[in-house]
Amino acid sequence: MKGPFIPQLVYFEPTALDYPLGVELKNKFEDLGIEIRYTTSHNQVRNLPGDNDFQKYRIAKSTLVVGIRKTLKFDTSKPSAEYAIPFATGCMGHCHYCYLQTTMGSKPYIRTYVNVEDILDAADQYMAERAPEITRFEASCTSDIVGIDHLTHTLKRAIEHFGQSEYGRLRFVTKFHHVDHLLDAKHNGKTRFRFSVNADYVIKHFEPGTSPLAKRIEAAGKVARAGYPLGFIVAPIYLHTGWQEGYYHMFERLDAELPQDARDDITFEFIQHRFTKPAKRVIEKNYPMTKLELDETARRYKWGKYGIGKYIYQKDEEEEIKEHLYRYMEKFFPKAKLEYFT
Repeated sequence: MKGPFIPQLVYFEPTALDYPLGVELKNKFEDLGIEIRYTTSHNQVRNLPGDNDFQKYRIAKSTLVVGIRKTLKFDTSKPSAEYAIPFATGCMGHCHYCYLQTTMGSKPYIRTYVNVEDILDAADQYMAERAPEITRFEASCTSDIVGIDHLTHTLKRAIEHFGQSEYGRLRFVTKFHHVDHLLDAKHNGKTRFRFSVNADYVIKHFEPGTSPLAKRIEAAGKVARAGYPLGFIVAPIYLHTGWQEGYYHMFERLDAELPQDARDDITFEFIQHRFTKPAKRVIEKNYPMTKLELDETARRYKWGKYGIGKYIYQKDEEEEIKEHLYRYMEKFFPKAKLEYFT
């Protein structure tokens, strides 16, 4: 991952140009000389270039669709938040294991929504319903919002909106280091800025198109010094030769970067690698050369909702993962809070 994401191709819903952000984006992409096309709906993008599925998939991942978010009913987002807030859909990263490959199916292009105020108004209504309880909103369920925010500044607008709210909290996670424009946002401590981190082996082999670990950790240091509450998702925790040392080294590097005054309020989320049968089919189609271990016979089967079960690590492997990662967290970040292990 060299510079920030710039799409190769952009589609606009015509009504997106009724919004200031839509006009601003169109002008920006015209100035950059990027091809612009039109589509009746952000769900109906057809005729993407490419001679075969392999090419079409890769072109779609570098295509941005600018549209209107019509559905303002938010999905729930347990365990990380009460609701998912939908500013964008899709991701420019090429993480081999990602669940978006199956949930997005034939539409892997990136969508950003320009009716930001409508989305924030809907969030305010959800907050009002639950007040005086705090309502948390997850902005990265279906996208890596930081990956496109240097273009849209939607996330920055949302951070400042939640900064003014009494009962709302915003949270998101990223694998990108392009955070400089967010450092001066008036967050008022109400946005938890999280980074996805992993052992070098996992990032190198399974997360192409994302920022390297060193860049993510450097960005986390900047975010901490800007006063944001900070968090880290270690996901997917993936067993490989030398995994114990790989994850230890990751914690060691975090420890070397983060200022002491940021450590009283750091959260961790630990998620083990898992896969479903449909996901395995899609992964092997999109990334035929992947080294990702997808052997059902080596895993145990766990029933999931909607009748689709997951293949997860054996119980003894899970216990070993838990023992090592808990120990590393307690050694380097004794005041950190583990939100969940799954």
